[in-house]
Amino acid sequence: MPTSSPSQNPEQIDELRFAFGKNWKQFLRILDEERLDKAENSLKEFWPDQLEPLSFLDVGSGSGTFSLAARNLGATVHSFDYDDDSVACTKALKARYYPDDPNWNVEQGSILDQHYLDSLGQFDIVYSWGVLHHTGQMWSALEYITQLVKPDGLLVIALYNDQGWKSKFWKVVKQIYCSGLPGRWIMKAIFIPFFLIGFLVSDLMRVRNPLARYRSRHDARGMSVVTDIIDWIGGYPFEVATPKEIRNFYDKRGFKVVQEKLTTGLGCNEFVFRSNELKVS
Repeated sequence: MPTSSPSQNPEQIDELRFAFGKNWKQFLRILDEERLDKAENSLKEFWPDQLEPLSFLDVGSGSGTFSLAARNLGATVHSFDYDDDSVACTKALKARYYPDDPNWNVEQGSILDQHYLDSLGQFDIVYSWGVLHHTGQMWSALEYITQLVKPDGLLVIALYNDQGWKSKFWKVVKQIYCSGLPGRWIMKAIFIPFFLIGFLVSDLMRVRNPLARYRSRHDARGMSVVTDIIDWIGGYPFEVATPKEIRNFYDKRGFKVVQEKLTTGLGCNEFVFRSNELKVS
C-alpha cells in the first residue's frame, strides 16, 4: 500500500491545515436553485434505481450541498466533517431546507477516528468528494471508509490526480498559502489571476463567451469558480494518487469500479465502487 509523505506529521498538518469551512461559508451566500439542481444531477449519475429509501453518508460534508441534494432525492442522510465551520455550514443548510428533520443528521467527526466510525453503522451510499486527500493520512482514510459501506453498496470518491513534479509544486504552494496571512495574500495575488486568465484564454480559443462560465455556474456539480480556485490553492494537507493505485487498493478489499471519470491534468479522478458481498480484509 502506498504511504503518506514522511514530512506530514500530525502537528505540522494541524498547524498548516486550510480552513475549508470558512471558504464554504462564502459559498453558501451564492447557493441557489440552479446550483442545487446541478448538485442533484451529479448524484443522479450513479444513484441506484430502487423504490426503498437509500441511506447516504456524506464524509466531509463541507458546505452541506450534496447532503441536501441527497436528502432531496429521498435518502436518509448522515453528514459529518472534521472542520467545525463546515459542520456549521451543513447545519445552517439543513435548518434552511429541512428544519427538525429526523432523516438528516449532522455531526462533527473524523474519518480517522475509529471510535466515531464504529458508531455510524453502514450505508447504501458512502460519498466523499475531494476530502480524503486532505486528511494528512489519505491511505488510512481510504481504508477506514470501506467499513461504512453496506454489502453491495456504493463508495463514491474523488481524489487528486498524481501529476508527479506538478503535484509536488502545488503542495509547496498550498503550504505557503496556509503558513499565514502574508503567504495567503501572495498566493491569492498570483494564482487567482493565473487561473482566471487561463479560463479566459481557454474560452477564447474554443470560441466561447468568457462570461458564460460565471453566469451559468459552469461547474457541473454547481460549485463556484472562485471558491474552487481558493480551495485548490489553499487545500492542505494535500496527497495524490494515480487511478491504477486506487483501483488496485480497492480491488484487494472487494470493491469493483462501476464508474470512473479520469483527468490527465489538475483536479480529481472520480470513482464509483461497488462493494462485493464478501470483502477481503
